[in-house]
Amino acid sequence: MLSIGKELNPEQRLAKAVVSIMGKAPALAGVLMIGTRVVEHDNAKVPTACTNGRDEWYGAGFVDGLNDAEFRGLVLHENYHKLYRHLTTWQHLNKIDPDLANRAMDYVINIKIMDEYGQDGWVKLPEGGCFDEKYRGWDTAQVFNDLRDNEPQGEDGRGPGDDDVTGDDPNQGFDSHDWEGATEMDAEEIRDLARDIDEAVRQGALIAGKMGSGGDRNLEELMQPQIDWRETLREFVHTTCAGNDYSTWKRPNRRYIGAGIYMPSGISEQVDELVVAIDTSGSIGGTALSAFLAEVKSVCDTVKPNKVRVLYWDTKVCRDEAYKLDELDDLVKSTKPAGGGGTCVECVPEYMQEHGIKPQACIVLTDGDLYRGWGTWNTPVLWCILDNDSKKPDVGTTVHIKSREM
Repeated sequence: MLSIGKELNPEQRLAKAVVSIMGKAPALAGVLMIGTRVVEHDNAKVPTACTNGRDEWYGAGFVDGLNDAEFRGLVLHENYHKLYRHLTTWQHLNKIDPDLANRAMDYVINIKIMDEYGQDGWVKLPEGGCFDEKYRGWDTAQVFNDLRDNEPQGEDGRGPGDDDVTGDDPNQGFDSHDWEGATEMDAEEIRDLARDIDEAVRQGALIAGKMGSGGDRNLEELMQPQIDWRETLREFVHTTCAGNDYSTWKRPNRRYIGAGIYMPSGISEQVDELVVAIDTSGSIGGTALSAFLAEVKSVCDTVKPNKVRVLYWDTKVCRDEAYKLDELDDLVKSTKPAGGGGTCVECVPEYMQEHGIKPQACIVLTDGDLYRGWGTWNTPVLWCILDNDSKKPDVGTTVHIKSREM
């Protein structure tokens, strides 16, 4: 079959597919240049294709069976996982059920790929790709929950942890996802990757001349990600509070395997303290505050911190409440907000330093209309900014929340 292009080896075909995509979709060029891209000739290592959210692997045996349109679809598929930061954003779903997490992500991006590039046959999904119009407009968490609620588990012989690769099920998926490789990136690497992807999206959109002119819908979505704030909050806490309380040889550290060194990976058993710092300058309503604290409590039910400290602040920390793990059920009812003056978040890290408070992470709820700067922090911080999309802190991680979503 000439369309499969067997006159070229898999490495040449991969290079050809990447160049073709850059020509058809120049806005994706920057993303395609992030990470490494390798053809693996050992089919046991990579039966189909795989990504850790930064790097890509393609199984030579699988590639040999694809025509050019399917190969382009495969390369786009792996890079859309990178675009949407899937393997860092949805780690908590992987911990619940890796198979369903894999498939949920695939359903979401395959619709987008086919909408943008599949109309004229230039791109096709390899056999086994997850595609269902039912999930149009859904995000990964919504698809995951639907699959979990409506699909029988265990009847097809698959179970948690099985790779999402082509099989008898037409919607089983055609690639796998290197969740372990993603978790082995440290916090700095994850921040660097997110920054690189953001910059690639911005530059790509500018190069393509599509911003503000009804151009590429996917890129415009990525400039303003629509991930639910609850998922961002949950993933921040899970990722930031993953420590190395003890090591296990059962799951070797993949970072060292390539150098021939077999090392254990770290696993965290305990989260010590979380700080929740809430702006009480007058703009945070009672309904929004209750919904926010309820979600924080829900996250804590999973990570089980020894202590949650709630700091209410305006130009100073007006109230300091500490809750032990067994007291969190009463958090929403028993908390007593205090404050009502100006808005200066710098008082929060200053207060923590003064009182020797050293949490594993800090979550700040504010409208972002600050009197001064964003403060100097010695701990990872998540900014939950309410009804103010224009505010973008220069430190930490940011998620924007709309009151109507709470």
